[in-house]
Amino acid sequence: MEVTKVHESQYARSLIEASLDPLVTINTEGKITDMNQAMANITGLTRKKLTGTDFFDYFTDPQMAREVYQEVFANGSVAGLPLTLRHKDGKLTDVLFNGSVYKSESGNVLGVVVVARDITEQKRIETELIEAKVFAELAVGIAEEAQSKAETASHLAEEAVRAKQQFLSNMSHEIRTPMNAIIGFTKVLLKSQVSAKQKEYLQAIKMSGDALIVLINDILDLAKVDAGKMIFEQTPFRMALSVSAMLHLFEAKIQEKNIALIKEYDSNIPNVLVGDPVRLHQIISNLLSNAVKFTTKGEITLRVCLLNEEEDNVTIEFTIIDTGIGIAENKIEKIFENFQQATSGTSRLFGGTGLGLAIVKQLVESQDGKINVKSKIGVGSTFSFVLNFLKTNAEADLETELEELDVEIKNIKVLVVEDIPLNQLLMKTILDEYGFERDVAENGLIAIEKLKEKSFDIVLMDLQMPEMNGFEATDYIRHTMNSNIPIIALTADVTTVDLAKCKSVGMNDYIAKPVDERLLYSKIVGLVKKPLIVEHSVLDENGAVVCKKIKCIDLEYLMQRTKSNPVLMMEMISLYLKQIPPLISAMNQSFQDKDWASLYSAVHKMIPSFSIMGISIDFENMAKKVQDYASTQKQADGIHELVFQLGNVCTQACSELEEELNRIKKANS
Repeated sequence: MEVTKVHESQYARSLIEASLDPLVTINTEGKITDMNQAMANITGLTRKKLTGTDFFDYFTDPQMAREVYQEVFANGSVAGLPLTLRHKDGKLTDVLFNGSVYKSESGNVLGVVVVARDITEQKRIETELIEAKVFAELAVGIAEEAQSKAETASHLAEEAVRAKQQFLSNMSHEIRTPMNAIIGFTKVLLKSQVSAKQKEYLQAIKMSGDALIVLINDILDLAKVDAGKMIFEQTPFRMALSVSAMLHLFEAKIQEKNIALIKEYDSNIPNVLVGDPVRLHQIISNLLSNAVKFTTKGEITLRVCLLNEEEDNVTIEFTIIDTGIGIAENKIEKIFENFQQATSGTSRLFGGTGLGLAIVKQLVESQDGKINVKSKIGVGSTFSFVLNFLKTNAEADLETELEELDVEIKNIKVLVVEDIPLNQLLMKTILDEYGFERDVAENGLIAIEKLKEKSFDIVLMDLQMPEMNGFEATDYIRHTMNSNIPIIALTADVTTVDLAKCKSVGMNDYIAKPVDERLLYSKIVGLVKKPLIVEHSVLDENGAVVCKKIKCIDLEYLMQRTKSNPVLMMEMISLYLKQIPPLISAMNQSFQDKDWASLYSAVHKMIPSFSIMGISIDFENMAKKVQDYASTQKQADGIHELVFQLGNVCTQACSELEEELNRIKKANS
């Protein structure tokens, strides 16, 4: 019997020691009666010293431990209550208190068994997680604050750019408006009967006005490049002709200074290239202007060399060499900065703003080109830049187009919409010289009333006007009046207004003030006369009246889309020639038969071809009107005439495209 009790005692002890967590038994008075080694370790005391001592003394909060102990007696057990045990050396251990009563065989409560689960590591992890969360939230807060500051800074920067653009826009308008009148009336007077002395004075006024416009253009171009709004055209042009035209501008000044002008042009350069001749003109003009300004003896050379030729493009180097004052080596980089010149005395001695080379550099680099300069004080300077141009088989019509349009046409009725009396008078004077009929409206509202009362061929629309501005008036004319009358914007504000914006509200084109009279004439004649198939009568060699047609197609868009690839161009043109004649027949027949579904289908298939083949947008608008009528059978006025004109223009386009197709075939055979 005693042997059995011994075995039971050993078994109980082994179970107690098997627990890795501190385990202790407490009697009803709260005294420790037994414990395992883990309890001894966590307190730093031996079992002998622990036995009979007050259990609550080993916690950092004895009162709380006592309350937990009492709760065990009250409820029979507790689980997972957090307490902290203290080691004799002061080390603290976080534990979860789990306790339950134990009873005698007769059911009397003898005491409490407590297991204290060590949660120090768990606590550490929780603390680290909390800290990590706090730091993360802090970091997010810092990041959000930084983002907010960045957004605020970005917003301020955008506001500053907008403010600068608005300032330049206003400045442009305010300066160009009086300059328009000064230069315009000076040109008018120069054409009148004046004395030699008066003519000299007038030419001086015009030269000063032109110089001011150049200065304004420099500032505005710089602003456009900075704002990323500089647009580079891709049009066919004759390189040799453009270079010669630029040199002619400087002949008089060069002769005055008694210096030589030499042109070296590489004959291997293709005759017609695709690029932006206006910006090329601007770059070379700026560099030549500097060369002439700073050269008092010797010569100036413009050299144009073919560096490389591929199947689709060429690389050309332009070099301007002078024998002028030269630039110090440590000043070369500085000259390309805004408003900078090589020395403080340069502006005083030679004039200028120091913007020319800054614009040149940005114009070259914005076209993926490179510019270099070599110079030596007292010897001269060499500026060179390299640009790429696309090759093309197309003809460059731009230089001759204005001449072809410049004929004696007098039967054009023009509505001038302009609020400034001085500009009204100038436009009247210019249009009178053309022999055109003209009327004036002070703002957009008056213009709309005049268009309702009278018939006009074209509108010249100022943009900044009281009551109703040019954009609002154009929108009303296009969408409320449903009129396709050509509209040219006349604007002094060239920083915020461009061709794309004008076209987005329905304008056909725009021209900047001060108005170039020849360009204005050509644009008016081109827009008024181009939409009609037969334009004006001429006499043949026998004196008979014949009709002269104006070309209705413009393959610039097709060349851009096909990159002037002759095979693709021929394929596109052939497809047009195959598809359009049956559609013309279907359109005419369905209109005659009042088969509106077939009419709608035929015209719908025609519409995409207008823009592809460069046919005037007026015909696309006509087609859309016919299409709308086919859908609703409403607003039938003039539909018969529209169908007739659509048939005519498409037939003429086919004829012109057959000529283009044969020309391309011949050029590539």
